[in-house]
Amino acid sequence: MRRAPRSRHPLAPPARGAALLLVLWLIVLMTAVVGAFALTARIEHLQGRVLSHGVVADQAARAGLEYALTRITELDQRRQWLPDGRKYSWRFGEAEIEVVIVDESGKLDLNGADLTLMSGLIVAVGGEREQARKIASAVLDWRDSDSLTQAEGGAEDPDYASEDLPYGAKDSPFETIAELQLVLGMTPELYRKLEPHITIYSGQGRPSERFASAEVLQAMGLQSAPILAERERPRGPGEADTLVGAGTGTYSIDSRARLRDGRVSVLRAVVRAGNSGLPGSAYTPLRWEEGALVR
Repeated sequence: MRRAPRSRHPLAPPARGAALLLVLWLIVLMTAVVGAFALTARIEHLQGRVLSHGVVADQAARAGLEYALTRITELDQRRQWLPDGRKYSWRFGEAEIEVVIVDESGKLDLNGADLTLMSGLIVAVGGEREQARKIASAVLDWRDSDSLTQAEGGAEDPDYASEDLPYGAKDSPFETIAELQLVLGMTPELYRKLEPHITIYSGQGRPSERFASAEVLQAMGLQSAPILAERERPRGPGEADTLVGAGTGTYSIDSRARLRDGRVSVLRAVVRAGNSGLPGSAYTPLRWEEGALVR
């Protein structure tokens, strides 16, 4: 009697191998999809962390500015912060904040300073004396209303045209500090050195020595070392400070906040203390620059 032939398995060896290969490819594909999702989630997490830390650092720097304004007007001289350029440290939450305050009356006003003061400041920051007189004269020609060139050289419209510049002397007051960069003869390096010592907000022809920097004091023809030493001299109990005080109410404030992860946010502003007319604001911003960086 003949035995019936054995039925063949539905998945012969070649078919089983193809199925196994397909399963392996599906596993690889799923692994890639899951890995891409995990990487995307990780990147978004890091981006969110950076953004959130940036907001924290920015707000900490702003807190430093607003806290500085309260300390400037502090009646207790032991707690008062003085607007003469010295550094103050403060902690706000997890942020370390460093604040520098300068009364704008201690700076040289571009719309009020005469030729001697302007050229003296240029020399004080490292400019050549002859160059200083020419640039200072050009500053005066920029802001005055006539078309007459200063005796020291100066610069009016024909001088700007001879340098192929598409503009001439403005013949009106400076509206921003950055405008100084347009004055004939001014260089980026010289402007960078002058910028911390100049203003358009004091309205004074001569800076106040109570708040002036060493460079401004030198431009005024004063010996800066004894004046700065007197500011820093520790005061005895009940001894009044004769050189410094709360200031005029218009301040340049540099607030720098550092977080634990190394992120640094910097806020540089010129503000006028007092009621700004805006609800909840105790000052009026006149100039505002802010930014963050990771070190």
